[in-house]
Amino acid sequence: MITFVSMQLLKRIFDLYLHGSVHVALAVYALVRMTFHFFHIDYNPPMAFFAFFGTIVGYNFVKYDELVRAKKLKMTPERKAIVVLSFASFLAAAYCFFQLERQTQIVSVAFLGLTMLYTLPVFPKIGNARNWAGVKIYIVAFCWAGITLFLPIINADLPLSQDVWLKFCQRFLLVIILILIFEIIDLKHDDASLQTVPQKLGVKKTKWLNLFLLIPFYCLEFLKSDFQIIQLWINFILIGVIAVFTVFASPKRSEYYTYFWVESVPVFWWLLVIILK
Repeated sequence: MITFVSMQLLKRIFDLYLHGSVHVALAVYALVRMTFHFFHIDYNPPMAFFAFFGTIVGYNFVKYDELVRAKKLKMTPERKAIVVLSFASFLAAAYCFFQLERQTQIVSVAFLGLTMLYTLPVFPKIGNARNWAGVKIYIVAFCWAGITLFLPIINADLPLSQDVWLKFCQRFLLVIILILIFEIIDLKHDDASLQTVPQKLGVKKTKWLNLFLLIPFYCLEFLKSDFQIIQLWINFILIGVIAVFTVFASPKRSEYYTYFWVESVPVFWWLLVIILK
């Protein structure tokens, strides 16, 4: 009996961790830390934790705002906990925001504006950007790549060199690749009007597209001015893991397949860099 209760409690905590966007925030934090590493930037806690806590606030706002406005959200204990978590994260993100450089704050506000455009019905006749057919995937990828790369670079007052733009393209592709796995899993739930890639191409062709995108993702590393052999091996391991996730993706998979395992890819990448370098 005690074991059963303990397992139920652990499951609730784990679900709160996932549904409260803490896991995805950890993925963003990992990519920020990788930016510090690749561009030899001293660890900056306000920058790293601004991205972490800001992701929790942003993702929870995106996920639950429309339901709240439509009054379709039943306030379960888990959702009440998510509200508390989001409010605490907002305060933490605000504190970190005022520790950043002025130019970083300005760019952060620009990304906030893009998030608002994505979520709120700014244009009543056409809805929010989240519902624009075929646009969602690019907005999310741009925000991930920009926040995890541009913000740390700008805050460190480094130039937007060729290597920075190559890393931006690489991360943009990574997020596109991961989102395509999400779209395969979510195929049974997504409205047909969204016109996601699996809806247009089918699951099989989407998987082939994803596997193809891993090639330019990997090859971009060769174009860096100071690419290292060890990083090529790290990226090779990474694309192998992503390829496996792609091949076994199916609308029949549970949400844990993407919300935990697939979203762990950036963390796994960061850990590979730490361990092998």
